[in-house]
Amino acid sequence: MGVDPGTVVMGFGIIRVRGRKPELLLMDRLMLSKYDSHALRLKKIFDRSISLIEQWLPDEMALEAPFYGKNVQSMLKLGRAQGVVMAAALSRDIPVVEYSPKKVKMAVTGNGNASKEQVAGMLKTLMNIKQLPDTLDATDALAVALCHYYNRDGAEGGRKYSGWKSFIRNNPGRIK
Repeated sequence: MGVDPGTVVMGFGIIRVRGRKPELLLMDRLMLSKYDSHALRLKKIFDRSISLIEQWLPDEMALEAPFYGKNVQSMLKLGRAQGVVMAAALSRDIPVVEYSPKKVKMAVTGNGNASKEQVAGMLKTLMNIKQLPDTLDATDALAVALCHYYNRDGAEGGRKYSGWKSFIRNNPGRIK
């Protein structure tokens, strides 16, 4: 399961691998702009993450790590959204791996500086998608899932957490 966390739109994509072939099961997004409260948005993200986990029973979850921008408040909100999704997965003992946006783009298109539209176009070809969704958050999440499929044996470039203890051990500066 791949997730592109966000507090306005959260994208998610679920693939199944049969043999060596990834197959698209679900690609969609959760629209959160109608909720005024940041706390309520985080609750909706958690609830939707849990319902997806319970419905699809993913073996692993891959998240797009927040990129470092200039707006500190935006980074904090994105980090909270990512943490809520991560907590949902870890609460169900699902290993979590993070990938940078550049790593995801490189895995899908071969170009770490590709545009979101280029990633969506390549996914359409790779996954035999007839109609792309109207927002790129869903395709971004699918790209994260596909990136994890391509990197699953070593999670090269991604940080892997098998549970809370693993997360705490690998992030000593983030835990107080």
